Amino acid sequence: MIHPHTELKFISNEVGYGVVATQMIPAGTITWVMDKLDREFSPEDFQNMEPIYQNILDTYTFRNNQGNLILCWDNGRYVNHSFNSNCLTTAYDFEIAIRDIQVGEQLTDDYGYLNISAPFKGINEGTRRKTVYPKDLLKYHKVWDNKIKKVFPKITKLDQPLKPVLNSETWSHVERVIKGEEPMESILSNYYDEDKHGS
Repeated sequence: MIHPHTELKFISNEVGYGVVATQMIPAGTITWVMDKLDREFSPEDFQNMEPIYQNILDTYTFRNNQGNLILCWDNGRYVNHSFNSNCLTTAYDFEIAIRDIQVGEQLTDDYGYLNISAPFKGINEGTRRKTVYPKDLLKYHKVWDNKIKKVFPKITKLDQPLKPVLNSETWSHVERVIKGEEPMESILSNYYDEDKHGS
């Protein structure tokens, strides 16, 4: 489920539609949670579908660490890629704003941690990275972990409209991490090793 203070908006001909903030979303805010309405499809499910459905899943899903395709039921599926994204996924089935997101600003993810199956060139943002690769999570997880760690302690201090969607066990993990009772799990736990799984 995407944060409620967002809306779908046409960005440009090159980008298409994106998700923008309708109110300021502070750093440390949970911006998306895997919820009960999101659908999960195994590789076998995908292979058994007609091409029209396969094309939809190719466009709007990401792969989890089991290699299953996750289809967001709401506007979450329209969040665009950025090499300098303002949101990052975590090991806890939610995404977090790593900096303040202003009204009218797009919420963006780095597709490098979404287990893409083939490289693609991103829009030139003046960053050193120009292409997203399937193994980016292996290369950049420490950088992304550090960005998450900086804002993670804010989670319990902020108003979190998506907290009711989180299960109590996940929230307990968050609290224990913030109290220093357990380490924050690395974003690397989201990596799908295609070679290992033989797909």
